[in-house]
Amino acid sequence: MRFAKLILITLGLIFPILASAAPRVGVMTMAPGEIFFERFGHNAIIVQDEATGAATSYNFGFFDPSEANFVGNFAKGAMQYYLVALPIEEDLSQYRESGRGVRLQWLDLRPEQAQKLADALAVRARPENARYHYDYFAANCATEVRDAIDAALGGALKPQLQGRSRGNTYRSESVRLASPATWMWLGFDIGIGPAGDKPMSRWEEAFVPMRLADSLREAKNSDGRPLVQAEVELLPHRIAPEPPEKPRRWWPWLVAGLAVAIALVAFGPRHPRAALFFALPFWLSCGVLGLLLVYLWGFTEHWAAWRNHNLLLLNPLCLLLPIGAIAVLRRRNSARWFRAALVVVAACAFLAWFVQWLPFAFGYQYNQTWIALLLPVHLALAYVFTRPYRMR
Repeated sequence: MRFAKLILITLGLIFPILASAAPRVGVMTMAPGEIFFERFGHNAIIVQDEATGAATSYNFGFFDPSEANFVGNFAKGAMQYYLVALPIEEDLSQYRESGRGVRLQWLDLRPEQAQKLADALAVRARPENARYHYDYFAANCATEVRDAIDAALGGALKPQLQGRSRGNTYRSESVRLASPATWMWLGFDIGIGPAGDKPMSRWEEAFVPMRLADSLREAKNSDGRPLVQAEVELLPHRIAPEPPEKPRRWWPWLVAGLAVAIALVAFGPRHPRAALFFALPFWLSCGVLGLLLVYLWGFTEHWAAWRNHNLLLLNPLCLLLPIGAIAVLRRRNSARWFRAALVVVAACAFLAWFVQWLPFAFGYQYNQTWIALLLPVHLALAYVFTRPYRMR
């Protein structure tokens, strides 16, 4: 009897120890940085050993620029990223040096859920399992964190986010976050097609680390309690803040496009050679950008760039126009094919405006700004260089 009682007492001491042995799990979110690949922010999963206090950062944001054909894979959208487990202080050091703020959200998980997540991350971080196919919108550092938490909750996170939306799109979020770098947000805005203009659910919106952090604050755990148990600031943010949301207006672009078009129509017919000082770089830019859009659509895995309506405005046919303009530079009448190509380019630009009214047939793409800017210019150039005139 005493032996049985001793066993019960021993088990009573062991079980609380086992119950408290489950790790503590949190999500660490890093604010956007100043380098172009830091503009979207970053995050990682933190697993803290309750016995020792040691915290490990499971970071899905590593890539190897020295790997074979790195640049080619980057261009094609076939990037390979991998998960790395490292001490939290080591992970924080780079953000401390660059002045990026870091916040940590401790999650309220059941002990078995926390242990399951910690075990899964430890296995995933092994070199043979760490690599994954990276996608800017569908499989990045934030979506990997989101999916891991959802798996630990037994799929309870996704239903809370899937049916809700704030109306944001891949385009709006990309342009907003890239806005401090002009070349970067212009590239996103030109390069993203109709697939980037569908309103995202909160689940899809979590491709942005800061949006994921917002959603976690509102989510519930498996027992109906708030998923975020506590939130602490690990590092203060000492650089420019995350760009705010603001409405996009197309009318300033229209004003600019009309101003250029009016100037061309007013002076171009009398001074066609002078008009070419604007037209030649304009045609070359449109043609090169058009070829890039063709490449993204037809030869890469960047699905968000497919079926891009901007091809009607940035027409690869524009690359033929400088050849035809040689006659104008030599004070001769332009060739018939040159004038026909100008009409085709202008008609395609007009078609870009027309398809805005048929989203059910072509898919909706927010490119009103580019239509407002480029359509008047294409029409004006067609008017200037298709008129019959004889050079003096």
